Amino acid sequence: MNFTTRPELKGTFGMVASTHWIASAVGMKLLEAGGTAADAAVGMAFVLNVVEPHLNGPLGDMPAMVWPVEAGAPKVYCGQGTAPARATIAHYRSEGLEVVPGSGLLATVVPGAFDALMLMLRDHGRLSLRDVMEPAIHYARAGHPMLPRVSAEIAELAGVFRDEWPTSAPVWLPGGNVPEAGELFCNPALADFWGRLLSEAESAKGGREAVIEAARTAFYEGFVGEAVDAFMANACVIDSTGVRRKGVLSGDDMARWRATVEAPVSAETHGATVWKCGPWTQGPALLQALRLLENDPIGSFDPNGDQFVHLATEALKLAFADRESYYGDPYHSSIPIDTLLSSEYARNRRSEIGEMASRDQCPGLIPGLECQAKAFVQRAARVTVQDAGIGTGEPTMAHLTNQDRDTVHIDVIDQWGNAVSATPSGGWLKSNPVIPGLGVPLNSRAQMFWLDEGLPTSLAPLRRPRTTLSPSMARLTDGTRLAFGTPGGDQQDQWQLTFLLRLLHHGLNLQEAIDAPLFHTEHLQSSFFPRRTRPGHLLVEPSMGDGTIQRLRNRGHEVEVSEPWSAGRLTAASRRPDGLLKAAATPRLMQAYAIGR
Repeated sequence: MNFTTRPELKGTFGMVASTHWIASAVGMKLLEAGGTAADAAVGMAFVLNVVEPHLNGPLGDMPAMVWPVEAGAPKVYCGQGTAPARATIAHYRSEGLEVVPGSGLLATVVPGAFDALMLMLRDHGRLSLRDVMEPAIHYARAGHPMLPRVSAEIAELAGVFRDEWPTSAPVWLPGGNVPEAGELFCNPALADFWGRLLSEAESAKGGREAVIEAARTAFYEGFVGEAVDAFMANACVIDSTGVRRKGVLSGDDMARWRATVEAPVSAETHGATVWKCGPWTQGPALLQALRLLENDPIGSFDPNGDQFVHLATEALKLAFADRESYYGDPYHSSIPIDTLLSSEYARNRRSEIGEMASRDQCPGLIPGLECQAKAFVQRAARVTVQDAGIGTGEPTMAHLTNQDRDTVHIDVIDQWGNAVSATPSGGWLKSNPVIPGLGVPLNSRAQMFWLDEGLPTSLAPLRRPRTTLSPSMARLTDGTRLAFGTPGGDQQDQWQLTFLLRLLHHGLNLQEAIDAPLFHTEHLQSSFFPRRTRPGHLLVEPSMGDGTIQRLRNRGHEVEVSEPWSAGRLTAASRRPDGLLKAAATPRLMQAYAIGR
C-alpha cells in the first residue's frame, strides 16, 4: 500500500468532498435529509461562497457536470456568463488597454454561477430552495472561522479597500480592522441579500419549481440585477493596471442571460471514458493529453519517476498550445474539436515529444486554421519578452495581478448513484469592489479574452470567455463512475491528468492518487493577467525525490521545487457497479475534506 495522509472513504449511502470542511459537512447533512447529489452540491456551493470568499462568490461563474444514475453519460450545466453587450475590442483599446485587466469593472462578465445552480436544483434536486440556502445564510450571519489565507489576502488589500474600493471596506474590514485568522467572521450584508432573495422567491405562487424560477427572476431581472446596474452606472474604480475605469456590464445584460444545459465532450482512452465540458473551458486539453499518451506504456513507468513526469509534461505543453490556438465559445466560432480529440491527430502530435524538454510553443497545424496557430505563437513570444510588465501599473496594485488558483471544487454521489462534479469560482474578494446591498463583488473572468481580432477567444459581446474551470467525470474499466476535479487555474487539468494516469495505470486508490507528489508547468500561456509564459518551467513537489528532480533537470526542464504539500487541491468521489461508494480529498492547505458512509 502506498502512503496516504487519510483513508480512502468507503460506504453505500453517500459521499461528498469539497475544498472546505464546513461545506462538506453541509453537503452530508443535505444527503442525510433525503437530498440528492444536486441538492448537496448546491448547498455546498452556497457555503463555499461564504467560507472561501477569496476563491469564489455569488456573482461568479461555474461549470458543473451532473450524471443521473439512469443516464449513460453526464450533462453539462454552463454557468459561465457572457461578455456584456458593450464589451468590444474597440472600446477596451480606447481605454489604452492591450490586455484585459485582471481585476476591476472591465474584467467582469455576466454572473453565471447562480443560474446554473438553480437549474441543477430544479432538474435534479428534491429539497426546497430554503433547505439548501439556509446553512449558508447561517454562516454568513452567525460567522465562520476565518481562514489564515483569507486574513492574509485582506491584509494585503486593506489599503486598496480603504482608499480605492470603499464599498469593500465595511465587508472585509469590519470595524476598520483586518480580521484575524481563526476569529469568527460574518458577512451580514450577504445574509440579508440571500434572505431577501429567498423571501421574494417563496412569495411566488406554486410549488418547489415555481420558487426556484422566482429566485432566478429575482436574481437576473429583479433586485440583484438592479443593484449591479445601479453600481455600474456610476462606479469608476482602479484595476490591476493602476488606472480608474468604468465598466460596461448592465442590468440588461443580466436580464437577457440564462444558464444552459449542454452535452459534454469525451474520449475513450486507456480503457476508460472521460467526459469534460466543451471548448469554452480548457477541459478538452485533458482529453488531448490522454490521447497523446494512449500508446505509451504508462503503467511500466515509476509514477514518481522522470520518464512519467517528462512525458505527461510534454503532452500537456502540446495540448495547451492547442487550447490557446483553437479553443473558444462554439456558439460564436467554429472549433475543430473532433479533429483535436481524434486518435490520428494525437498520433501525429505524439511524434513531436522527444527525450528533452521543449521550450517552444507548438500548436498543431489544422488545415484552414493555420493563422490561429501562428497568432498564438506570436502572442506567446510577445508576452514572454514583456513578461509581467504588461499593464502591471502602480506597484501598489501588483497584488491584484495574481489572479490564478482562485477556485473551489465539489464532488458528490448520493445513495441512488446520482453524481455531481462542480467548480464554482469568480467573484472573489480581490476581483472587484463589493456591490452595495449585496455584500459581494463581481467576477473578473473577462481577463481570459484577447484584445486581438479574429480569434476564438477575442473579446466580443455575448461571447463566453474560454475559462480554466474544469470539472471532470469518467467511467473506469470496471464500470466505476468517477467524479473529480481541483481548483488551480491553468493547473486544474494538469493535476487531474496526473491523478487519472496514476489511478488507471498504477493501481492507486483515490486517496493514494491524490496524495502522491504533484507537478505542473507554467510553460503554457497563462489564462490570467498579465498572460505571461515561462518557457521550460516545471514545478514539482519535493516528495518527488532528489534523484527524479535532478534527472528532470538533465532533460532540460527548468525545475522549481515547491514547498512540501503545496500543489493541487484534488477531490474525488466514485461509485462501483455493485453500489460501493468511495471518496477522497487532498490534505494540502489543510482545508479539503471528504465525508461519507
